[in-house]
Amino acid sequence: MRRGRKILAWVVGIFLLLIIAIILFIAFFDWNRLKPTINEKVSEAIGRPFAIQGDITAHWAREPGEGGLVSLIPWPHFTARDIVVTNPSWAANQRFAHLDSIDFRLAPFPLITHRIVVPEIRLGQPAIALERRKDGTNTWTFKLPESSGPSEWQLELNAIAFDKGHIDFDDAQNQVKMGIDVTPLGKGIPFDEIMAQQEKDSRAQANKTTGASAKAMAKSDADEKDKKDDTKRKQVYEFSWDAKGTYKQSTVAATAKTGGVFALRDANRPFPVAADARFGDTHIAFVGTLTDPLNVGALDIRLWFSGTSMSHLYDLTGVTLPDTPPFATEGHLKANLKKNDSTFTYENFTGKVGGSDLGGTLTFKTGGTRPSLNGTLKSNQLLFSDLAPLVGGGSDAEKAERGDVTKQPAGKVLPVEPFKTDRWNAMDADVHFTGAKIVHGERLPIQNVETHLIMKDAVLTLDPLKFGVAGGTVGSNIRLDGSSEPLKGRLNLGARHLKLKELFPTFAPMQTSFGEMNGDASFTAVGNSPAALLGSSNGELKLLINDGAVSSSLLELAGLNVGSYVVSRFFGDDVVKINCMAADLVATDGDMESKVFALDTEKALINVNGDINFKDEKLNLDIVPHTKGFRVFSLRSPLYVHGTFANPSPGVHAGPLILRGGGAVALFFAAPIAALAPLMVPESGKANAVTCQPLLDDLKSAPPKAPPPGKTMPPTK
Repeated sequence: MRRGRKILAWVVGIFLLLIIAIILFIAFFDWNRLKPTINEKVSEAIGRPFAIQGDITAHWAREPGEGGLVSLIPWPHFTARDIVVTNPSWAANQRFAHLDSIDFRLAPFPLITHRIVVPEIRLGQPAIALERRKDGTNTWTFKLPESSGPSEWQLELNAIAFDKGHIDFDDAQNQVKMGIDVTPLGKGIPFDEIMAQQEKDSRAQANKTTGASAKAMAKSDADEKDKKDDTKRKQVYEFSWDAKGTYKQSTVAATAKTGGVFALRDANRPFPVAADARFGDTHIAFVGTLTDPLNVGALDIRLWFSGTSMSHLYDLTGVTLPDTPPFATEGHLKANLKKNDSTFTYENFTGKVGGSDLGGTLTFKTGGTRPSLNGTLKSNQLLFSDLAPLVGGGSDAEKAERGDVTKQPAGKVLPVEPFKTDRWNAMDADVHFTGAKIVHGERLPIQNVETHLIMKDAVLTLDPLKFGVAGGTVGSNIRLDGSSEPLKGRLNLGARHLKLKELFPTFAPMQTSFGEMNGDASFTAVGNSPAALLGSSNGELKLLINDGAVSSSLLELAGLNVGSYVVSRFFGDDVVKINCMAADLVATDGDMESKVFALDTEKALINVNGDINFKDEKLNLDIVPHTKGFRVFSLRSPLYVHGTFANPSPGVHAGPLILRGGGAVALFFAAPIAALAPLMVPESGKANAVTCQPLLDDLKSAPPKAPPPGKTMPPTK
């Protein structure tokens, strides 16, 4: 018994001596003697030069978080200073990483079971330089040695802390150059607080950009889902990120907040993310979560956009969007992130573009031959003026604001700004758009618009593109082929049952008219801008108006100053009944000539001859009246409209007065108007209302024709 006690005493004594020896060794050993060995082993492990350039020190301290007898056992604390990891020789910055210090402590008892438990590692002033070349070579990929099998030791790192860090990021492949400061928040900020602040800031920015109110931007369903999502509400933001730099030559300034570093380890736990960034004149903000962030799994965020033009989002997102007035949107973005096969859905978003509202759901997929955009868009109230940027319209000041460098030449009306066809092959698209109400005052009675946009292989089609106009419809299809240089275009258009009294709703005498307008057109063209397309157009336009009325007051209301001049010269300010107006205009290389243009009124027949040159934007029209029967009606000399689109010059031809007489009416019967017969579409039950029908009963014709793009119209017989 006594012998057993002695053995136990010896064992305990040796154990205590061993502990004391370890304590003394750690406390008094010159750890700097191990630096060469540590530097060599770490360099071999990471395939990159590693060096501890400062001192290595150690001391003992009790762990405050432990209780009982364990709290009496001191833990070793190690500190290494001035640590450097070198970059590859090709990198502009010689250092990949630099730390003022590394400080960590070890739990002693797990070492017995081959477990290295580090409750926390503290990094002093970490600085990292990340660089990637155009060929994809980067500084953050290390050549690690192949594993020879599982290690007997297991490392458990429970927390990383640092006071402030800095990251320099230079990515030549994506044209990004950024300086980023990372700062611990000290006290975690809950999701609700971050969401409320970002919502307030983004809606204030939307109001500043477009005048959109918070009520106009809000989507109550999305608001409530985010606010009631318990998974998101439990998230806490631990770090703040501040970035400044350039992206594709645009200045970037951004702030972001994320969760703690170790929240990244759990693939099933959403990682909180939030950002507020400005890329040039575009503002982007989001708040939400990223699931499985180390493998870039799924994104679920509330997203805000605003800026001077949607086209500016192309460099940032890769999504081809048109030029627009200033815009702002707010919605919910869900994304399934996979390498080269990600899906982004911006669902139930609301917004404002210029003075118009906009909402819908869009899905962008990165897989396949090229990315694709699909979805539906709707505007409850669309301002017609907001469509001008789509075709390069607007003042030079407005175009400069949205970043367009092509100035409109002085004296030119047709937009010369080129289409961005180089972007059309970057993605495909299939989007339905509906404009429930179009606002353009009373002078342009367009009620609604509907279109189906398809872009595939750099070919853009709008089929159909339909407008509700004056109680009737204008249906068209447009095809723009941007796969070759220059762009090739085709337009087919049909207008049916446009009511004259609704075309001019503010003109009281017209309200008793049952007149209609019907028309067809077909044109082809080549050119990279609206002006170039119209200046090279070939095709035909056929138009018929029956049973209406006309006066100078009416045309003034319509904004047709030249027409007002003409009518007032012929008729004064009286209301004159229209039997019909027939027009057959043929365009050849942008020069539209009058094959037939006759206006038959109760008092006279008026013929319009000449041409409209879209290439030069010049007018050369003669308006010649012919008196009907034996009426007391004084017609004046023929009129002309010359000059340019920007500055038309109407006037009176010098010379004798036109002879009066009923025989002049024969000119109308002899006119080649056979091609206009299909346009005689009387109102239901109102066949007798078409005054001109007897003139067309025996006539047959074909619809308007247009040659292939780039080909000239054949000469008319």
